[in-house]
Amino acid sequence: MTQNNSIEAIRDLLSNAQKIMVTSHIRPDGDAIGSLLGLGLSLLEAGKQVSMVLVDGFPSAFRYLPGSNRILRSAPRNIEFDLTISLDASDPERLGNAFGERGVDLNIDHHITNVNFGKINFVDPSAVATCAILAEHLPEWGLKINNDIATALLSGIITDTIGFRTSNMNSKAMRITADLMDHGANLPQIYTEALVNRSFEQILYWSYALQKMQRQDGIIWTTLSLADRQLAGYNGNDDADLNNLLSSISEADISVLFVEQNNGHVKVSWRAKPGINVSSLAFSFGGGGHPAASGVDLQGALTDVQNTVMEATFAHLKQTKDEQIS
Repeated sequence: MTQNNSIEAIRDLLSNAQKIMVTSHIRPDGDAIGSLLGLGLSLLEAGKQVSMVLVDGFPSAFRYLPGSNRILRSAPRNIEFDLTISLDASDPERLGNAFGERGVDLNIDHHITNVNFGKINFVDPSAVATCAILAEHLPEWGLKINNDIATALLSGIITDTIGFRTSNMNSKAMRITADLMDHGANLPQIYTEALVNRSFEQILYWSYALQKMQRQDGIIWTTLSLADRQLAGYNGNDDADLNNLLSSISEADISVLFVEQNNGHVKVSWRAKPGINVSSLAFSFGGGGHPAASGVDLQGALTDVQNTVMEATFAHLKQTKDEQIS
């Protein structure tokens, strides 16, 4: 755990700040959104002036979360912030230049590959989600958790653990979940909204990738192109949670998904079975994440990126298995 400042120091930092900007990573997932709303709403409840920013905007699938209408795509230019906070991002590039030239004052995250880019870093890789960190420490930092805040935080925990089934799930996270339910979070409703409900366009988008799925030597992989996105009418720039489906394939030690982006980049996501660490593989390409779930953005054509990444992934899995045998 990297906590280069005490609980008291962070509490003082939050208490003394008045104009605060909070952001999370590009292509935000449930933990990014839940932590942004959880902390942002808690700071608003404390009487702070808060700007919650996601440069890629707010995915429509999470519109059920209270406070979603407060999310901005860029920071107001007329505000001089006295505190900037990054959530659930392992490096500053993942923030999409949300802060501009201004640095990050407080970095709160749970990724093992976090590079500690904030002036103050509170990084706990043992936590199942950044939302779990906030749920545990907000009261210690002098902030309250009400119904809306608990709903946002539990949504992040549910999505990042894929419904409490990732290998890092533990009893502490279940106790945190129970506490959030005591604060008013509706577990069945959040679970259904976050993990069960799907749009027609989302499933149609999946279908194009599933038709192209390949399998070899314990690895499953496929692609989602810009043309696939247009044909499906899907308006996001993410994988529409297809990663969760691919990772459920029993024959796959590793699944890899390539999602073509508008800017000449390709988003690469790895998912792995317990005992296989793909975070080091992602880190070798300049990305990061967790041992069982990592990713990176790479510049290049979809086919070229796929060829390069798959070669490295096959080599990585072979090396891992050789080490396990020896």
